[in-house]
Amino acid sequence: MTTTADTASVSNGSANAMAGKAVVIGLNAAIVTVSDDQPRILVVPHGENEGASSWDALPFGPFDPTHHRTLEIGLRSWVREQTTLTLGYVEQLYTFGDRGRHAIEIQQSGEHVVSVGYLALTRSQGSELSGAAWRDWYDLFPWEDWRAGKPVIIDQLIVPLLREWAAHQSDATTDELTRGKRRDRMRLCFGVDGVAWDDEKVLERYELLYEAGLLAEAARDGRPNALAEDPHLGRPLQFDHRRIVATAMSRLRAKIKYRPVAFELMAPTFTLFELQRTVEALSGLHVHKQNFRRLVEKAGLVERTGRMSTLTGGRPAEQFRFRREVLNERPAPGLRLAPSKSRANR
Repeated sequence: MTTTADTASVSNGSANAMAGKAVVIGLNAAIVTVSDDQPRILVVPHGENEGASSWDALPFGPFDPTHHRTLEIGLRSWVREQTTLTLGYVEQLYTFGDRGRHAIEIQQSGEHVVSVGYLALTRSQGSELSGAAWRDWYDLFPWEDWRAGKPVIIDQLIVPLLREWAAHQSDATTDELTRGKRRDRMRLCFGVDGVAWDDEKVLERYELLYEAGLLAEAARDGRPNALAEDPHLGRPLQFDHRRIVATAMSRLRAKIKYRPVAFELMAPTFTLFELQRTVEALSGLHVHKQNFRRLVEKAGLVERTGRMSTLTGGRPAEQFRFRREVLNERPAPGLRLAPSKSRANR
């Protein structure tokens, strides 16, 4: 989020006024694109020192009601100023207001930070971007990419660490019921002991790893159970920005199943194979080619252009465009995909 110098403070009613504390309203953008079959998130540099202070951050800035008529206008303004990117599709994601999200800033200023997160989708990879860079979101969450089968990091590193945490009795209150709940969360989140993998539980998995003290952010935030040595479970971000990206991933993976948002990331014309690779990149799952084509055509999501693409490296492929009329024809025109069993069960 923001430091005192970067934020605008607003009154939060008499309770906060009496406490002498202000609420800081911040705007954060999780901006997603897909290029070279990889989903990417836009980040900006933050801090000049080594260590946590040099971690990347999402584009962010304070809401200034004297200059921004709406929160979204403020967000678009900050993104344009920090990256030169003009946003297209934007939707409000979540409001993050937990205490302790910005421990360093709170200790320094006594302010409570509330962030309004947004999900934005863009086709532009932006060679013209200024002061910003695209990061592969699987660098942040390496356990989320199942396109080539189950990531080895889950069984070799994450599950053993979580089993150790689940069994640990940190104090007299950590009873068997608590340890059982931890084991259940591990199984449900990471598809352990016969439980199926749920691609939408990105945020739940991040929260579990953070609570178990396994993420770099946990050590930075001073959690007492944080590991002394960083196990390198993905690239960290400033403040709670990796949590915001996890929330955006969960939302997007769920939404592609009932809304045609994937087309916001496609060129005006595309092949069905290009569309499949984009959906697979977002979901982290491999899907069967013929089943995908039948699903897309049966759902009426695309229409033929009458042109062929010769950029496939093989036989010319037919080009399609998104059929926008589908938005008026039924309430949930999405892609309810089933992963290819040959890949998902590896």
